[in-house]
Amino acid sequence: MRDHQPLVSVIVPNYNYAKSLGLCLRAIQEQDYPSLEIVLIDDCSTDDSVSVAAALGVKAISTGTNGGVSVARNLGAAHARGEILLFVDSDVALAPDAVSQAVRLLRAEPDLGAVCGIYDPSPLIRDSRIEEYRCLQQYYALISSEGRISTVHTNTFAIRAEVFAELGGFNPLLRHTEDQDFGLRLAMRYGALSTSEVVGRHDNDDTLRLVLRKVYQRIYLAMPLYLRRRGLPGGYASGPRAWASAVCLLAVAAVLLPLLLGAAWSVVPLLLLGAGLACDSGLYRCVVRHKGWGFLGYFMAVNVVVNLTVAVGVLAGGLQCVVSRRFREVYDAALSSGVTASA
Repeated sequence: MRDHQPLVSVIVPNYNYAKSLGLCLRAIQEQDYPSLEIVLIDDCSTDDSVSVAAALGVKAISTGTNGGVSVARNLGAAHARGEILLFVDSDVALAPDAVSQAVRLLRAEPDLGAVCGIYDPSPLIRDSRIEEYRCLQQYYALISSEGRISTVHTNTFAIRAEVFAELGGFNPLLRHTEDQDFGLRLAMRYGALSTSEVVGRHDNDDTLRLVLRKVYQRIYLAMPLYLRRRGLPGGYASGPRAWASAVCLLAVAAVLLPLLLGAAWSVVPLLLLGAGLACDSGLYRCVVRHKGWGFLGYFMAVNVVVNLTVAVGVLAGGLQCVVSRRFREVYDAALSSGVTASA
């Protein structure tokens, strides 16, 4: 008797990603797992996303009004028929065996709530050097935290349909930290696995301005969650990255020392900058392995700026937590529901 193959609903939320959507959908259609359906949710795109999907025989379901990725994912789950939901962002193209590997891992460990994939170190569409930087940086962050995690990476993750329903889906009020809120609720009841056996290529942001804006927004808005959890979930938010960001900020502040106390103090900001770079030494070795020494100088310069942006976001978010009760309590509902479920 053939082993039962559960139906997998591959849910693709999309907003104005016509450029990569075709690659995303083709990659799903070319999966080696036979029992799947594609549920494309278009969040009222203003580009030709719907036409791109139609040309590939995929019907787009509209959200009706632009509501953000949480609304799109929840609507996709509502239309899905599968026992397993696999969410894939529309700027990600899965490896041919991604669905089958996710199903295998979920079925092998019944206590798993979700299986999260990682990015390939190379971009899906090569547009700029900053995109090369971002793909490598995110690849290293995810590969370094491979194993059990206390969050989810929503770019590619598989979850049992009944578990998703039990958790109540994504918070529709959140547009930038919906993954961390959902990951918190998941971790309070189940385990999650981040694995390099499920891989996708990502069409990342291609300008430094976009990268810095997203980095700042995510860290700023996540500060109430980090402070309440008293720890970092891993992946993009890890201890080494936090230390690198803190030391880089201290190095910038220390530039004032030679101005105030004399030239002899010039060594202090240099030592601090060196310490900040040392915190990311594993990342820089990864860059050399994948891109060679010629790319390292550019990567390090951009990474210092990104680390400083993280530090500024931490300070701004922490200050907002002090002055705004409403900001502090953004994730309280998630914490309360998790405690109730665990009792």
